[in-house]
Amino acid sequence: MLELKHVTIHYEKAEALKGISLEVSEKAIVTLIGSNGAGKSTVLRAISGIKTLTTGEILFQGKRIDGLSPVEIVRMGIVQVPEGRMLFSEMTVQENLYVGAYLQKEKREIAKTLEEVFALFPILKLRQKQTAGSMSGGEQQMLALGRGLMAKPRVLLLDEPSLGLAPIVVEEIMLLLAKINQQGIAVLLVEQNAYEALKIARRAYVLETGNIVMTGESGKLFNDAYVKKAFLGI
Repeated sequence: MLELKHVTIHYEKAEALKGISLEVSEKAIVTLIGSNGAGKSTVLRAISGIKTLTTGEILFQGKRIDGLSPVEIVRMGIVQVPEGRMLFSEMTVQENLYVGAYLQKEKREIAKTLEEVFALFPILKLRQKQTAGSMSGGEQQMLALGRGLMAKPRVLLLDEPSLGLAPIVVEEIMLLLAKINQQGIAVLLVEQNAYEALKIARRAYVLETGNIVMTGESGKLFNDAYVKKAFLGI
């Protein structure tokens, strides 16, 4: 469904990604784990059209999308929920959600999608008149996810959704990601919390200093000695 082929990216002279290849199958959860500075967020920026490739190509449904604008990529159904949530803190929950539906034109379809988001995140319906900045970290992350869903994604790109959240809230967010996936939405999850990411993903890639050093089914990587030592603290 979504495929990166031999992608290289530079920040000036520094090589951030070194010819990496990865694939997200339709309706799958795939996770990309690695330490800070490994290049995980750069992968998402490349897919979203925010960062230009030096070499390689990115395909969606067999068609190249590298070189397209971020707006065109969102319109195709590839939507990113950024690290740090990046909400409009002075705007209400409802207003933030409507921002996610900016490219949608049918009012009836927007209203339907909004109700679907409220069904998945009931707290957002209760808080819809509240400003985003006054919510807890977990509620803000739910809002960020809800805003992404308002764009009607086929693939959801998630950058560190567990960042700064208490363990019990992280578990709740991961359960919600599984529910989103059950609706037929593919997920590419960039996550430092390798334990939680490997629990919900079907397939995983390990990124180190711009290189994919390991890939396989999440269950196998979960039991790999190197992954246990480097990322699971076992």
